[in-house]
Amino acid sequence: MGLRLKNVSRIVQGQYYLRDIDISLERGSFNVLMGRTLAGKTSLMRVVAGLDQPSSGRVEMDGVDVTGVPVQKRKISMVYQQFINYPNLSVFENIASPLRIAGDANSTIKDKVESIAEMLHIEDYLQRRPLELSGGQQQRTAMARALVKDSDLILFDEPLVNLDYKLREELRFELRELFKRRNVIAVYATTEANEALALGGVTTLMHEGRIIQSGPVSEVYRKPNTIEAAELFSEPAINIIAGIVKQQSVLLENGVGFNLAQHKALVDGPYRFGIRPHHLTLERHNGDDVTMNLNVDVAEISGSETYLHMTSNSLSLVSQLNGVLPFHTDTQVKVYFSPHTLYVFNLEGETVSMPRDRGQSSTAAAPKPAEVMSHD
Repeated sequence: MGLRLKNVSRIVQGQYYLRDIDISLERGSFNVLMGRTLAGKTSLMRVVAGLDQPSSGRVEMDGVDVTGVPVQKRKISMVYQQFINYPNLSVFENIASPLRIAGDANSTIKDKVESIAEMLHIEDYLQRRPLELSGGQQQRTAMARALVKDSDLILFDEPLVNLDYKLREELRFELRELFKRRNVIAVYATTEANEALALGGVTTLMHEGRIIQSGPVSEVYRKPNTIEAAELFSEPAINIIAGIVKQQSVLLENGVGFNLAQHKALVDGPYRFGIRPHHLTLERHNGDDVTMNLNVDVAEISGSETYLHMTSNSLSLVSQLNGVLPFHTDTQVKVYFSPHTLYVFNLEGETVSMPRDRGQSSTAAAPKPAEVMSHD
């Protein structure tokens, strides 16, 4: 048993915030809502929490219809991107507040608060007030208050976005470990594909209030069912190139041609081809690799990676390269890709062929982002 949304829609002033949402979330599961800003992630969580009512459809918890039940009568915790704390209470009392409302004994409250504070690295600040803390420490206080409560459902609306990179990495791991020990439903919203990959679990892609794909994170990443899903679940976005197939040969819009024997089911006609940025390399790896000559527009440094933005006439492509690499603009480079890494979409945007399966099971433990990218 768990949470079930049945054909849920929410319309505000004639605009769909949610449209025909139908999804089940099992107890003990960690679920990621992935989508761009205004995709409907927060609207969905507010309906789930009982803060907003759907215009149509039902919300069920363990088989019971809770659509009209207010949030105060549900065992739910929620953490927002913008932290919310009681400024007149100490950090300890902020975290303890739901336990005091529940009537827990003082000794139980002390143990639970200290345990969750240690996990979130705020054990040294329990006697301070929220305004005496940094923004990251205040957010961790809000997270601790949600996690300390015995909830059936815990909702996170981009809770780590204001924290530094190292702490975000630590908390992602600790959150996954924490929910393994609890028989609760966790829902985590993010706009970042790499964060969804790092968190693992079940990933649901949202766009314009609709669910466009849902499943184990590695399966959704490796097997997008549309261009929309492939573009959304790729960071940087997957490169899309128009082309024509004729007798198992391809001619791309930039004039590059090659054999497409790896995708045997294609009939002749126009298609759109997807190449993930990390599959566009500066070195040839196999004899069947395809070569393209492109002009460098921008070399964008992101941490230990370089995003190389390139053009060829009206075509724009991005390559994701390891290392901090210097490039001069308006210079020509050769880039390579293997045909077996291509995604093929029809003109309606539906996936008709995908990269070769390397034998990984979709039921395997969710890999880290680098592992996902290196095996598809």
